[in-house]
Amino acid sequence: MVSVGSASELTRNMRRYPEEVTAETQPDAVTVVLADAQPVVRRGLHALLSPSAEVAVTGEAASAREALALATATRPDVLVLDVELPGFQAGVTIQEINRVSPSTAVLVFTAVEDEHAILAAMWAGARGYVLKSCPGDGIVRTIRGLATGEVILGPRVADKLIGQLSLEPRNQQLFPELTAREREVLELIASGMRNVAIAAKLNLSPKTVSNHISIIFSKLNVSDRYEAIEVARRARLGRPGPPGHSPVVPGGSVLLAGRRGVVAPGAPACAGARSVRG
Repeated sequence: MVSVGSASELTRNMRRYPEEVTAETQPDAVTVVLADAQPVVRRGLHALLSPSAEVAVTGEAASAREALALATATRPDVLVLDVELPGFQAGVTIQEINRVSPSTAVLVFTAVEDEHAILAAMWAGARGYVLKSCPGDGIVRTIRGLATGEVILGPRVADKLIGQLSLEPRNQQLFPELTAREREVLELIASGMRNVAIAAKLNLSPKTVSNHISIIFSKLNVSDRYEAIEVARRARLGRPGPPGHSPVVPGGSVLLAGRRGVVAPGAPACAGARSVRG
């Protein structure tokens, strides 16, 4: 669990804007907290969103702990954050925000387009991932979409994520000689896990894992662990994401952070963006 820190630590940069909700603001306006380490980015987003009567900025944060504290205190509809926030922990920060404020949709707004960061954020429970190159009006539409239950990905982000969707079937085609269990063990080897850790994860004995590995070496015609890892990684095994699990479910639907939906055109937030409706 992430600590929100002391009051003095959190109030240095954290700001709340209850005055943003005015008579001119629509009763059903989307409340938003902005979390970014750069003041210029927060000010820019604030200036972009403030003219809209459909959106009310209710706070700003400059760190992951401040973002968590504001989520706890204000329960915003949408929390916009950068994965480069000080104190941000992949797979932890977003889960904590979802825990303290389950109704808050987390939108990752960042310059980071690394597939590991994307998958980690989505598996942790983010409902959107958009790059900072997205046009301003696209951000407003994205925030409104997330508030209505959509999962929205920027175009380049969607391309990277969709590239992972067929990963597991492709691996099965590349290693037809391996059983499902052997592929699972190979994937864990490629991810850097040692035999004892693999045994614990798969609820097997270390001896059974060693036997699987010997068979894998024989079937792949490799002499040692390093050669097996090289072969596996060329096939993109051991990549980010839960080992042995592709974010694809039967019927071609998409599983993101425990939510199932179908990739739908919807009203794209950024040019080429993809919307996933749960």
